[in-house]
Amino acid sequence: MADIDNRKQKNEAHGTTIVPVILSGGSGTRLWPMSRASFPKQLWPLLSAQSLLQETALRAHEVSLAAPVVVCNEEHRFLIAEQLREAGIESPKILLEPVGRNSAPAIAAAALLVAETDPKAVLWLMAADAAMTKPDALQAAMQSAASGAEKGLVVTFGMKPTRPETGYGYIEVGQPVPGLEGVKTVKAFREKPDLAQAEQFLKAGDYLWNSGMFVFTAETLIREMDQHAPDVMEGVRAAVAARKSDLFFERLGVEEFRGVPDISIDYAVAERSSNVAVVPADLGWSDVGSWDALWDISNKDADGNVAVGDVLIEDSHNSYVRSEKYLTAVAGVDDLVVVTTDDAVLVTHRDRAQDVKKIVDRLKKQKRPEAATHNRCYRPWGFYESLIQNDRFQVKRIVVQPGQKLSLQKHFHRAEHWIVVGGVALVTRDADHVLVRENESIYLPQGCVHRMENPGKIPLTLIEVQTGAYLGEDDIVRLEDTYNRS
Repeated sequence: MADIDNRKQKNEAHGTTIVPVILSGGSGTRLWPMSRASFPKQLWPLLSAQSLLQETALRAHEVSLAAPVVVCNEEHRFLIAEQLREAGIESPKILLEPVGRNSAPAIAAAALLVAETDPKAVLWLMAADAAMTKPDALQAAMQSAASGAEKGLVVTFGMKPTRPETGYGYIEVGQPVPGLEGVKTVKAFREKPDLAQAEQFLKAGDYLWNSGMFVFTAETLIREMDQHAPDVMEGVRAAVAARKSDLFFERLGVEEFRGVPDISIDYAVAERSSNVAVVPADLGWSDVGSWDALWDISNKDADGNVAVGDVLIEDSHNSYVRSEKYLTAVAGVDDLVVVTTDDAVLVTHRDRAQDVKKIVDRLKKQKRPEAATHNRCYRPWGFYESLIQNDRFQVKRIVVQPGQKLSLQKHFHRAEHWIVVGGVALVTRDADHVLVRENESIYLPQGCVHRMENPGKIPLTLIEVQTGAYLGEDDIVRLEDTYNRS
């Protein structure tokens, strides 16, 4: 409580309200097979027991007590809401994008939302999937950035480079900004370089990694967007005006947002504006963009190996080995990445970690489900996973969290048999309501209207056996749904 009180006093003394804005988009394809569109890297616990999203939200909470604004897509909304709840983040504003339109429209929508109540609020923009190994330096850097933002600047964080990295953009740093300690002008933004150019940047000493984090007031961002990207702002304003509240989410207008140009904040504002400054910082920052980057910032053993999960390593060095399910053993190899999940295995040299995206592209062309989805599929009520699948039958494990319920639904092409193996299920079957206990079962014939809910205090676990001519997930006719799904 003392730390929270101290931060509150600092914020009040500084006179600044800092609102974290967390962008949780993208699929992180270079971290396949763990990161996929249905459950991307920011939702995984890659560095600790907490997910990258939770680490980001808690890091923001250490700097600001204001409730964050999280911008995400429809598919991930309940996963993100639950992870924030688990992390103890209270009253977040979750803004839903009906379609992805890059960072500039997302940021503009968040700024318009905040400006409705406090246009002078300082927004701290960050991605949900980055890591910091030196967070102690963040408070001082934030104070410098907030001071610049209050002067009407768009301030970015430039990270001190530690190697000639070709996967990041760079910022060429200029002179100090008069009257603003720790804030410097920006000479130019540089695209991701080749190795020779990256080595030159590192040797020159006046280039920083572009972290993609920005600090500005809501009114400054709106003004800059109006000046440099008016077509974007026109569509975003219409989408914000047409938004609808759904449970604890804010849904942007679908058709209005769909017509907004796809553009990043770098191209829309940072590279066009003369009002941009940079705060150089050494925060141990990484965008965790590849398995090699994850190896680089993870704790290693005496042989330089990172082992996560049920892993055995023998006479191997400088490798990253991770198992999400099965025993994974490596012997006599160096500089490898080996990742196993319950439906895929990745083996690549660390130097070729960027090529994982090419594998995902090939899977997409072949229309393989492994490109985008995991065997375990999360839903707002819990999750399910396929255990056995054949032409005319499928066996699933279903877990329903306490107090949650599935939609009231029916199927045209399949029948289902539910066997409860843990907890208690309250089952609606046409006009009947049946309590099904552990080691009991119930049959749901094809076409019957049914629903399952967990009235208990512990998770409900059951085995579902489906039989029929067609077993696809799109054979669901929802008649009523607690979570407002179509």
